Amino acid sequence: MSLKSFLSKIWNEIKNLFASIPVELKTAIHIGVIAAENIKTFVDSPAADILTTLIPGDIDDKIKDVLRSKIPLILSELKLVDDCQNITDPTQLTTCAIKALQGLDGNIKSSFLHTISILVAEVATDGQLTWSDGVYLSEWYYQHKYKAD
Repeated sequence: MSLKSFLSKIWNEIKNLFASIPVELKTAIHIGVIAAENIKTFVDSPAADILTTLIPGDIDDKIKDVLRSKIPLILSELKLVDDCQNITDPTQLTTCAIKALQGLDGNIKSSFLHTISILVAEVATDGQLTWSDGVYLSEWYYQHKYKAD
């Protein structure tokens, strides 16, 4: 069996798993991927509210409020740089972490963004999505839904 056919088989299994999960979890994975992508594409342009820019606009206000409080904590916990650790203002903390992410290269940056995507999806499901499920599902969603659109 070639590596390509092996990976194809794994992706098909994940596709079947994704098709059978509840809508709330699908939505959370979507939110996680979009939030990570918004972080990825955010540039050093002045924004009145960086958290509003990062959080997808088409989600429930209750989830937005939770994410506004949790995203800075997630970014702080990742400990991207020491310079961000003493910042308590959520907007300044998020801006500092985004600047640190912008300075990372290749796979390191992708790894942080993937982690952020999963953690945001976990928050959006109020802990119903496990880390291990989030790893596979967010990657599958990113590769087969987000990039395909």
